Amino acid sequence: MPIIKILPHPEYCPQGAEVSAPAGTSICEALLDNNIKIEHACDMVCACTTCHVIVREGYSSLNAPDENEEDLLDRAWGLEPLSRLSCQAVLAQQDVVVEIPKYSINQVKEGH
Repeated sequence: MPIIKILPHPEYCPQGAEVSAPAGTSICEALLDNNIKIEHACDMVCACTTCHVIVREGYSSLNAPDENEEDLLDRAWGLEPLSRLSCQAVLAQQDVVVEIPKYSINQVKEGH
């Protein structure tokens, strides 16, 4: 099973974390399944940017982003070339390192 290393984030995982998940699982699902309460205002249907992450290592092992995801990412705060919507980034067999941006376009937390 691939491992997702989450870099420290002041709200979601201040110490950072490492979680494992089966290949075929989205990064968002894996984080939520492991009690890392990343925002996901659209319930993981690729309709917002609240689950935006930056894949610092292992980007090329993930599925390719589709046009809809790329269009939405254009609206994300702190967009970088290795940005993905975690609800659309599906794990393969390789480990990944992700950073959850400090700020989100979501002005009101959803409280999922």
